Amino acid sequence: MNAPDTHAPTHDLVIETLRPLLAAEVRAELPAAAEPHDLEQAVWVRLLEHLGTDGPPTDPAAWLTATVRSEARRQRRTTFRELPYVTEPAADTAESDPERRAIARERAGALHAAVRRLPGRCPRLIGALLSPKDLTYREIAGELGISQGSLGPERSRCLGCLRRIMVSEVAPTSGRGKG
Repeated sequence: MNAPDTHAPTHDLVIETLRPLLAAEVRAELPAAAEPHDLEQAVWVRLLEHLGTDGPPTDPAAWLTATVRSEARRQRRTTFRELPYVTEPAADTAESDPERRAIARERAGALHAAVRRLPGRCPRLIGALLSPKDLTYREIAGELGISQGSLGPERSRCLGCLRRIMVSEVAPTSGRGKG
């Protein structure tokens, strides 16, 4: 069993005694526009580290004053080196987000697999519609050897088949309905 911490009451007393002095020292070190909380927190962390390794400082007020000044200098140097963004950084786009790219590849793979399972001329027709060449209806009809007038009804039938296959394989995307 661990021995009780005999320094705990002393630590609490040191902290309570130093709290008003810390607030005054921080206000004296920081410009009026600066937030004191970060500096206070840094000094408390340093005090806890000191208490854990060396026990209470022999002259707590002098230690606190020196530590506040040291931490304030460090924060000023850090602030001086930090450069703010001129504008906000751009949000991740679908192209730069690995998760979104993976999901897009997975959906494209599921779509192409479903297209291959379509009946009759549907795989070729949907493949032509999805082609990066951006074919016209006249070019698609010529490629498939059907009349341009029958292309619309055939496309509609093929898309209906594709829709039924995809509903069972790919969850609908959010953004529809309430919720």
